[in-house]
Amino acid sequence: MKKKEEELSGPLQIDDPGRPRVRVGVIGCGYWGPHLVRNLHEITEAELLAVSDLRPERLDYVATRYPGVCLLSEHRDLLATDVDAVVVATPIHTHYAVAREALLAGKHVLVEKPLATSVTEAAHLVALAHRQQRVLMTGHTFVFNPAVTELRRLVQAGDLGRIYYGDSARLNLGLFQRHANVLWDLAPHDISILMHVLGQQPVVVSARGSTCVRADVHDVCYLEIHFSGGATAHVHVSWLDPDKVRRLTLVGDRRMAVFDDISSTAKLRIYDQGVECPVTDNYGEFELAYRHGEIVIPYIVWREPLRLECEHFVQCVRTGELPLSHGEQGLAVVATLEAAERSLRNGGLRVPVEIPLLPVVGMDARHRNGSKPHPNGKRPHSNGSRPSNYAVTVRSDA
Repeated sequence: MKKKEEELSGPLQIDDPGRPRVRVGVIGCGYWGPHLVRNLHEITEAELLAVSDLRPERLDYVATRYPGVCLLSEHRDLLATDVDAVVVATPIHTHYAVAREALLAGKHVLVEKPLATSVTEAAHLVALAHRQQRVLMTGHTFVFNPAVTELRRLVQAGDLGRIYYGDSARLNLGLFQRHANVLWDLAPHDISILMHVLGQQPVVVSARGSTCVRADVHDVCYLEIHFSGGATAHVHVSWLDPDKVRRLTLVGDRRMAVFDDISSTAKLRIYDQGVECPVTDNYGEFELAYRHGEIVIPYIVWREPLRLECEHFVQCVRTGELPLSHGEQGLAVVATLEAAERSLRNGGLRVPVEIPLLPVVGMDARHRNGSKPHPNGKRPHSNGSRPSNYAVTVRSDA
């Protein structure tokens, strides 16, 4: 894992600089699409060939900034071009259909979060990527954040000790979505961060929320997630808050940490603070000891997380490497969201997170997610975030 993190925090590593550039297309150029277009256009190892969007004004926006890029109103016309890979940045409810078409067209695919709107859809995409031997990657941008990478390193090294719990808040005024509630819009970030940092899988979730602005759409939600290693986490997401908050607190029995993505000077703080129980059988001598040590702000070389994500996608297409935010991680996040949605509709009932066990057919179980065999014959590096009980079945009708 250390090697993987070092690669992501520095320049993109390419095994064969002489290999042709990856030809990429972007489907969807609304809120997030322009950021993807910018990054892909600037990556040396990629060639941005085409962008598609249903709205002429969005294509005009691309034309004025990136002359020479092919502009198309229909995504199927883009899939008919000779692009090697596509990035799907369309509305959430269209992710499955567009990604499925792209995989069937033989393209490597990066899908913005969430991967799909149901476990069934997400599992179909993972299976199809395997059958087509194509990379399927989910746009969990925060797992590429250098501060999150450092936080994972500290947790996995045991610097925080045993993690008691995590507390995450992702709040803002807007942006309200037409086809999704705040749970599906914002919580994928926090769930993917927690899975990545803890190296654990969600097993049980409960959720409560409010429908303040529109009667049928939850705009405020509170989640409680229990993880496979014993840690718990609370996640608060809201479209209806006056302050913009992007913060995760992890409390361990040795140290505590706060990741604050809004901060420009201290995105990660490590607190040498905690509570210690005395070793005694005498009730009269029992008194908790509170430790108030130093606060450390580690030095982190900053790079734009989205740039790292795009570079990583291009690298995986070029080398056959397993993506850090692979399709199976996207499936696990969707399974957590689906269970949380069921809890939300049933008064906060605790719901098991059911991640399907899908047996591999005709492929090496250690090289999953649709990646081609590595060009130099080596196995891809494991990133440690894939569930141990994962496998993939290939459906004939996927």
